[in-house]
Amino acid sequence: MYKDKKIIVVMPAYNAAKTIVKTYREVINQNIADVIIIVDDASQDKTVSIARKLSSDKVKTIVHAHKKNLGYGWNQKSCYKLALNEFADIVVLLHPDYQYTPQLLHAMIGMIVSGIYPCVLASRVLGGGALEGGMPVWKYFINRCLTKMENFILGAHLSEYHTGYRAFSKELLEDIPFERNSNGFIFDNEILAQILWTNHSIGEISCPTNYFPEASVISFWNGVKYGFGCFRVALTYRLAKMRLIKSRLFPMR
Repeated sequence: MYKDKKIIVVMPAYNAAKTIVKTYREVINQNIADVIIIVDDASQDKTVSIARKLSSDKVKTIVHAHKKNLGYGWNQKSCYKLALNEFADIVVLLHPDYQYTPQLLHAMIGMIVSGIYPCVLASRVLGGGALEGGMPVWKYFINRCLTKMENFILGAHLSEYHTGYRAFSKELLEDIPFERNSNGFIFDNEILAQILWTNHSIGEISCPTNYFPEASVISFWNGVKYGFGCFRVALTYRLAKMRLIKSRLFPMR
């Protein structure tokens, strides 16, 4: 418990056999998580067998494996539902590919526990070290263009919408209809738009970028497809705000 709050770290895993042990151990070393939940989306390597051998006297470890590949978005839905079923007060999404450092857990969780923000993002762009950390130039360019477009349409001021390192309060996850979101990569974008839709604030913290061969990187064409999806989400949000359309992602209150 951290200040009487139950902290659960969720890891949506896919082909993370080479990095999941290192990520898991570093989370344990932070001495802040009560539970670690690993959800595997039918990996083709030994991720599940390795994950099921992970254990700690300090932290309860839960491994849930999808029988077939259901998509990144579905994986996150499973993560959040399992965390809420374990009575989490704060849920942290951390990819097990070690692209993001678990050393930021205290800072991110502290911002939520203090009541400042119900959601905190670890931004690879804030601080300006993305390219130095190995982010591909094409990915950085798309990231910056999409972020500027989304800020303009959504009326927000985030430095990045595309990080996979996020912390949420229980109350926030219970308030937004994330189960209605896509089962693909666009889930990440949709849930942030839903947070803004419900007038919740989003905090950010600078996160060092760490790209290496074992880290999961979306392909160029999947990145382009994702970019069009981000535009669609932002446009749907704006049209729903103007009451020109009805959207199941952004229900009127």
